[in-house]
Amino acid sequence: MKKLNPEKLTVEFSTGATMTEPVIGRKYTLTHSDITADLFLTIGLQFALEKVNAMRDEVLAEWKMGNGFPFLYVYVYVDGEFDPAVTARRNAIFRREMPLALEAIRYGDRKFFATHSALDRAPIWIHFDSTNPLYNKFENWGTPGDYQ
Repeated sequence: MKKLNPEKLTVEFSTGATMTEPVIGRKYTLTHSDITADLFLTIGLQFALEKVNAMRDEVLAEWKMGNGFPFLYVYVYVDGEFDPAVTARRNAIFRREMPLALEAIRYGDRKFFATHSALDRAPIWIHFDSTNPLYNKFENWGTPGDYQ
């Protein structure tokens, strides 16, 4: 697993989100540059869809409640706008890079996690979205504290 280089991470907050609030409904949009390997994290009340490109290689995450407990729901679009044969490769890339993406979210929002330390123990559920049942998965990936 690659380790996060904090110098390669740019964080911005959009309208309605601060460094510590809100919890439920807080959304993360993580994109990157293939050329520079820079990561771009936008934290807000809405996903930064204007930063999503045609490759659809972004990671979207949101704090939600389930059975009275908070969890981090993460979504990736495995299929993209590609031939179905590319789905397996995209799935492998998302899985390989997911720990780095989760570390970027945890590090980029570290003041939020310092304020709401119990969230470091909340489950992370990832939806790998695909029309192919082999790749369409909903999995537990530990907790944010696993990625600090």
